Amino acid sequence: MTLLNALHVHPLSTAAPISNAFSMELLVFLLLLAYFIVVRVTLSVEKPAPVQHLAEMTHEFVSQQGESIIGHGYQRFTSYLTALLLFILLANLMGIIPGLESPTANAVVPLGFALVTFFYYHYHGLRSNGVAYIKQFLGPVWWLYPLLLPIEIISHLARVLSLTVRLYANMFAGDLVTLAFFSLVPIGIPLIFLGLHLGVAVVQAYVFFLLASIYLSLAVAHDH
Repeated sequence: MTLLNALHVHPLSTAAPISNAFSMELLVFLLLLAYFIVVRVTLSVEKPAPVQHLAEMTHEFVSQQGESIIGHGYQRFTSYLTALLLFILLANLMGIIPGLESPTANAVVPLGFALVTFFYYHYHGLRSNGVAYIKQFLGPVWWLYPLLLPIEIISHLARVLSLTVRLYANMFAGDLVTLAFFSLVPIGIPLIFLGLHLGVAVVQAYVFFLLASIYLSLAVAHDH
């Protein structure tokens, strides 16, 4: 509360100044920070630790996906895409642990990921193409500009909605189904739904990562 008051943030409830989703996000952030610190501290060429192998596998996966989707110059986006993939994946998996919940089951969290990705790929589109980036919104011939410009703007804004709803709806439904079956049958059958929840968590993290990579590739392409 002292920190929030210093930042002039006044929560509605003093007993619970931050939401569950925000606290879960903080936990995910701290876990990833600890993970990256351990990887950096234990970095070794001769005797790589298991955590280093995991980091190398993740980097290789993101690099391969980036090279195949984005192509030339994909390296500068690897750090963002890696952080995005790991954060969403870990956030999705939080709901499997009893007593915790997936922050991505709260619509505000996927919306945040979607907005950051939206501004990120537009920034790099402008950085790579300059003023010519606007051609992506105008079409091939000048007399179509007034028609295509609003359509393209709506299309790009719809990407934010699509990214948000897809991740939120799947994780919310997964958490709800898992919780419902654990309430009805404490053992046995709920394990099946935990497996399904795990699959959904991994797939949705990859889908978000994949779409972010595709949007980046379209934004930085030079042949609009």
